[in-house]
Amino acid sequence: MPRLAAFPKAYMQALCRDGTMTVSQWIALAAPLEVEGLEWYAGFLEMAEEKNWSRFRREVEETGKVIPMMCCSPDFTHPDAAFREKEIARQKRWIDMTRALGGSYCRVLSGQRRPELGLREGIALAADSISACLPHAAEQGVTLILENHYKDDFWEYPEFARETDLFCQLVEAIQHPNFGVNYDPSNAWLAGEDPIELLQRVSSRVVTMHASDRYLAEGTLEDLRREESGSTGYAARLRHGEIGQGLNDYDAIFRELKSKGFDGWISIEDGVDGMAQLARSVAFLKQKIAAYWG
Repeated sequence: MPRLAAFPKAYMQALCRDGTMTVSQWIALAAPLEVEGLEWYAGFLEMAEEKNWSRFRREVEETGKVIPMMCCSPDFTHPDAAFREKEIARQKRWIDMTRALGGSYCRVLSGQRRPELGLREGIALAADSISACLPHAAEQGVTLILENHYKDDFWEYPEFARETDLFCQLVEAIQHPNFGVNYDPSNAWLAGEDPIELLQRVSSRVVTMHASDRYLAEGTLEDLRREESGSTGYAARLRHGEIGQGLNDYDAIFRELKSKGFDGWISIEDGVDGMAQLARSVAFLKQKIAAYWG
């Protein structure tokens, strides 16, 4: 049966940029949530010091939770080979970090969609870079998970492989037992595409999931697709909201995942309007999981 984790979506600036929240404060804030895990982010300011890795693992486990997943954002589509080598080295360190925290899944991305980058070149650069990390992941017992992402919080350009066709090409280019997909239905909306169509194409490769929901603040989906194609930055028309109250069809999502035998971690990216909202999203997902997995 799938298990739930929570991600500090509302506190990324505080944890990763201005330091107004400590990691220990986030652990304490999340302790009452009825989830089994906390998804980690490699860019938490305090994670720069390796001595903190074991301490934070201990603090999380003392609340009865574990750290199953690491969220990080390698940029593998840079045209400079030396830059990519540094990103590969960073990814390997994040794999080590994942292992030290007790996790089994570490995210990878394709990289930024720079205006000068050709599509075939981008797929090749990303596939080669991810493949270069896989032997180390296997040694550490970690699975690399490629997310259908939109844009890292701190990137200039959106994700290279954000559209379904490009994402599927990249997934197909990498065949390894320590590689899978982290499915995020909301990011498909941000690409102006159907999240169920994407899921049906990759569901046999999905090993983890990000659960969130989006709603249209204004206009229509047609407006979104017309205005967001090829743009940088986030889609202004789409906002994070409580899970089960937005655009995503979780019945269709869970039916497809259940049909493929999915039993991995589902990490909740929610709570931008407070912890009470996050708790309601947890309750919604627990109910849905019970309905589909018993």
